[in-house]
Amino acid sequence: MDAKLLEILVCPLCKGPLVYDKNRLELICKGDRLAYPIRDGIPTMLESEARELPADEEVRA
Repeated sequence: MDAKLLEILVCPLCKGPLVYDKNRLELICKGDRLAYPIRDGIPTMLESEARELPADEEVRA
C-alpha cells in the first residue's frame, strides 16, 4: 500500500484515520470498528463492502 495514499485516505463515515493491516489487506477504522478491503491494490471505501470488527478482535497497527 502506497504510504502517500495512506496519508490522505480517511474513513468515509467518520473522516477518522485508517490503519493498514498488511496481513489481511484491509484499511481499518478504529473508531467505527470497520475494515475496508483492498482488492488488486485498490482500497474499497464503501460502507456496504466493509467488514465489521468483532469486539474481541484486536486492531493491529
